Formats: sequence, C-alpha cells, structure tokens
Amino acid sequence: MSVNFNWTCPYCGQHTTITAPKLWHRSLHIDTNAKKDKKVSVVLRAIGCPNTDCEKLNLIATLFKSELNVGGVQIGVDYKIDSWNLLPKSKATQFPDYVPEAVRQDYEEACLILNDSPKASATLSRRCLQGIVRDYWALPKSKRGNLGAELNYIKDKCDPDTWSGIDAIRSVGDIGAHMEKDVGRIIEIEPEEAELLVELIETLITDWYVERHKRKARAERAKGLANAKLDQKRAAKKESRLTEQKAVNTDTDGTND
Repeated sequence: MSVNFNWTCPYCGQHTTITAPKLWHRSLHIDTNAKKDKKVSVVLRAIGCPNTDCEKLNLIATLFKSELNVGGVQIGVDYKIDSWNLLPKSKATQFPDYVPEAVRQDYEEACLILNDSPKASATLSRRCLQGIVRDYWALPKSKRGNLGAELNYIKDKCDPDTWSGIDAIRSVGDIGAHMEKDVGRIIEIEPEEAELLVELIETLITDWYVERHKRKARAERAKGLANAKLDQKRAAKKESRLTEQKAVNTDTDGTND
C-alpha cells in the first residue's frame, strides 16, 4: 500500500511529498478497566523533513477510541479523541531570526496555548501585534498608548488589504471591544476569535518582515549584479584602450624603422 502524501514541513514551510523512507508510525492498543474510554489506541506518527536544509523531526500522537483489537492489531476505530503535536510543540510557523525575538516568542506561545486557553492566546497575540507595530513602524514614544490608538496611527501607512485584515479582526466580538484597552488584560474570547488573531500575526510577520527581507535581498543581488556588469564594462574599456595604445605604439615603431 502506498503511503505517499503531500505534506508541508512545520519548521521550514517547504511543500513536498512524503514517501516511506521519511515516514514512521506505530499503533498501540490500550485496554483498561476504566469505565470511560475503556478501549483506546495511541498512534504515533513521525516524519523526517526531506529538505536537506532542515531535516527536522515532526512527531504527532493521536488518541483514538477503538472498537476492536485482534492479536494486537487495531481492526476498527470509532473516532479520534485528541491529538498532540510533540515536535514541534505547536503549529506555529518557524519564522527566521531577522524577525525580532520578542515577536517570535509571543507568537509561538500564543500558538502553543491556542487550544488549551484561547483567551490567554488572544492576550499574547494582542501583545505581539503591539510589539510588531512599535518595532516595524518605529513608533515614536509620543504616539504609544493603547493598541487601538497605535493601530490608528499606522492606518494610512498600511496598504488597503493589510489594513482591511487588521480592521476585520478588530471588529470581531470581544477582540474589537478590547483592542482599545490594555494588551495585558485577559478577555473572554471564542476559540475561533483567538485563531483569527494568530492568523493575523502570521500574515503581518510575513507581509512586513519576511517580504521586506526578500526585497532587501533582491535589491542587494541587483546591486551586486549591476556592480559586476559595471566592473566588466570598465575592464573591457580599459582593455580596449590598452589594445589601441599597443597598436599606436606598434605603428610608431614601424614608422621609425
């Protein structure tokens, strides 16, 4: 049976196809006298990223309620009870080091506790959002205050699509109501709202930090290429002058003879 499937590495973000050599999985059937979830199975799945620049381990444990087990082999599965990301610990995108460490830490922690505590995750996301705004836009201290005021300060600096995303998040239930207040305040929030905040953070980090880095890298490559071409032209021009001078010298020597 083929085990080939499409997969995106949670570390490097590379899209690839996983084949048998990079996949490992085991199923463990558990049968106890517990009244609830008496018969369950734990499935471990490990994937090694094929990207040679990454090659990190992705490990997931999933708990199923089992209907039947024969000879240690799971025959039927009723439903999935829960799943845990062991490596990495969350589905957080692994952003490069040029993204400020404080921003990455708040974002990763917001992802880590997203399912267990949506309101704590939202609090971290709002703090992360404020950190991004202050750092990326070099917000002067005179303009710093609550998050809502700081977002309004950068409104005219953002492209329409980005601002539309920010404004949409601000308008969602309790998030919109509490955007104006202290980012350290824990608010009541629905899981879907907390997930929207995390997605907003990912979008802003990608659109602002990652794309800015790519633009700079492209500009440096273009500058390097232009300088190389200019050096080639200068060298060719110099060589041409030397050739012409040699020709003149040769003609002069011939005339003198």
